[in-house]
Amino acid sequence: MKIVKNRKIFYIISSIVVLASIISLFVFGLNYGIDFKGGSIMEVGYPLERPENGEVEALLATSGFKGFSLRASGDTDLIVRTAHLSEEDKTKLLGALSGGGKWPLEQKRFSSVGPTLGAELRSKALLSIALVIIAIILFIAFAFRKVSEPISSWKYGLMAIVALIHNVIIPTGVFAILGHYLGVEVDALFVTALLVVLGFSVHDTIVVFDRVRENLKKNKEYNKKEIFEETVGKSVSQTLARSINTSLTTIITLVALYIWGSESTKWFSLALLIGITVGTYSSICLASPLLVTIEKRQDNK
Repeated sequence: MKIVKNRKIFYIISSIVVLASIISLFVFGLNYGIDFKGGSIMEVGYPLERPENGEVEALLATSGFKGFSLRASGDTDLIVRTAHLSEEDKTKLLGALSGGGKWPLEQKRFSSVGPTLGAELRSKALLSIALVIIAIILFIAFAFRKVSEPISSWKYGLMAIVALIHNVIIPTGVFAILGHYLGVEVDALFVTALLVVLGFSVHDTIVVFDRVRENLKKNKEYNKKEIFEETVGKSVSQTLARSINTSLTTIITLVALYIWGSESTKWFSLALLIGITVGTYSSICLASPLLVTIEKRQDNK
């Protein structure tokens, strides 16, 4: 299989993209939403005519609001994110958004998160991702416990984790760039998307690993002499169409959801789209070839 033979090319591609993602995280950081840093969010609708963003921003600034963000939603709505608002500030904000009654509006939603709750949610989000990764490596080590040749079962889990970290870093780096240039915020839905990506991509990886295990078992039963690289390459070839077809059906759905879905799920769909695409790539071009690299280094030692 050419993918396994040309694995160094894929290692270089992954290294470049991961490095770029890490740099973007250090340079730009993540633009945390109110779920993580605390604050208030209000969505209002204009049944007659939605004013221009510039006009509304000028009124908000004149009314004394600072550090707010304003984003259009659909054809008639505006979403405003601000620091934590009291009831008095909320009434003041509605007045500014309506232009003192110039633009009739209706409040569609309002939510407020304190800074303490936001910090707690951020730490819990990181903890949940870490626990999922630990659970995955333990499960893979257990599932492949009877596979000890030519590499130990725990190394299958280790390579799966390398691929999973790869799959988390890249969409996170992309959202750091989007947050810097487009003001896209990272919220609880983004963490949900990362957890979905972890589950989806590890499933894809295990399918390939399981085929490697089956082929190793057959080689042993029939006393077939086949180098590990050939076995892994054959396993990737046997599962390639299934992996691509399964991911493609999901990707098509996510593209449709991103283009035609509501504003509230737009960035959630994009995070899933990036993560699942990267996850499919890593299952085929990264996790399985890494098994061969580990085996060759083990032989050299």
